[in-house]
Amino acid sequence: MIKKTVLKYTLNIGLMLTGLSLSAQNPIIQTKFTADPAPMVYKDTVFLYTSHDENDAFGFKMKDWLLYTSTDMVNWTDHGVVASLKDFKWTDPENGAWAPQVIERDGKFYMYCPMPGQRGIGVLVADSPYGPFKDPIGKPLVKNSSDDIDPTVLINDDGQAYLYWGNPNLWYVKLNKDMISVDGPVVKDPSIAKVKGSPDPFHYQEGPWAWKRNGNYYMAYASTCCPEGIGYAMGKSATGPWEYKGMIMDSDKRSNGNHPGIIDYKGKSYVFGFNYNLGKQTISKHYERRSICVSELTYNADGTIQKLPFWNPEGVKRIATLNPYEKVEAETIAYSEGLKTEKMTEWERNNPYDTGKKITDRLVVSSINNGDYLKVQGVDFSKGTKFLEVSIASMNGGSIEIHTDAVDGPILGTVQVTGKAEGDLFKTIKSPVKNIKGVHDLYFVFKGSKDLFYFDWWKFSAS
Repeated sequence: MIKKTVLKYTLNIGLMLTGLSLSAQNPIIQTKFTADPAPMVYKDTVFLYTSHDENDAFGFKMKDWLLYTSTDMVNWTDHGVVASLKDFKWTDPENGAWAPQVIERDGKFYMYCPMPGQRGIGVLVADSPYGPFKDPIGKPLVKNSSDDIDPTVLINDDGQAYLYWGNPNLWYVKLNKDMISVDGPVVKDPSIAKVKGSPDPFHYQEGPWAWKRNGNYYMAYASTCCPEGIGYAMGKSATGPWEYKGMIMDSDKRSNGNHPGIIDYKGKSYVFGFNYNLGKQTISKHYERRSICVSELTYNADGTIQKLPFWNPEGVKRIATLNPYEKVEAETIAYSEGLKTEKMTEWERNNPYDTGKKITDRLVVSSINNGDYLKVQGVDFSKGTKFLEVSIASMNGGSIEIHTDAVDGPILGTVQVTGKAEGDLFKTIKSPVKNIKGVHDLYFVFKGSKDLFYFDWWKFSAS
């Protein structure tokens, strides 16, 4: 039997996308409201940790942190909640899961999280980037002032780690090699600190992001308020002194806030942030329901950064292809309309009234209604196609039309989903499809009445 563990909601943004695309669409996550992107490159994958605005948020209503992964920068796989305020026994578990950052050191993964109610900055640790994350110290790592939000961390070439944070000032402290204790005093950065009556050339607000590249140290941050753009400074050491260099992205009245996360990946550089586009397509009034975006970053020869326009709808170009001959989680999405994802628990069923033992948790695509769709980009059909398998748990039944290269493009095949009130049973359905080769975008277009089914994974075969 299946037990729902996440509140269901629908997000219908009414966007029709056509044509084979090499670019992502901004915002890159449509099934939930996400903010405060914290990307981390580990091995061959981008791990994108995010904060999470609840779907009914008016102000900041945030209880947990989410994880998405990608190897092509356009298709993002949802891994659900990776940590929450409940992982910290010494704080308020109800609200305030603001901007985190995760960093790897010596095979362990450290998540730094601001705590609600001015309770400092906590740290969690895991043996895997997917978690589970646990609190190793049972208290704040840093508890300094009301500025204690938005942590960012940098490990220098000599192995010394630094933790930075703060609104409206920038603070930092050295971390010990264990990454869960501090080494020395907390320092208010003198070059960026706001001094009453003095000029403020940095326009620093919050959301710092520290990194090093080609011998230069960088500090990007939410700049000006409000709305906020993304400014940055450069220095010759991990503690500055910092020199203001300008704006990566100007503020824009369409987005009240911003929060940078910057990485190099597969020979390209990227900046993540957020806008309010998805929320504003359903409610015109401003609420804190944000959505993460990404743009490619370009450095000049002297290390300075070229200014970007406000988050363009096209996003970034795809840099790899997707293998359809292995199981692809249905929550791997380049773009979607009307869908959400949720965690479900499957139980061993000995009889219709007995839940039995827990078998597994699975994350699935849900809230599937007539006309909703999900898109995946750059599917490489090198071997051709003959069959499509899907894992489905039916509610009211329906069908899935698989279109190529456009939401109303040629139909590769149709999967018929029969049965009603069987949403507690996942079944694999195998359907014939037309033969196709080459690299194509796929649109899974759902047909039926309402609450059609849950969608777990899909896989093509050539024979």
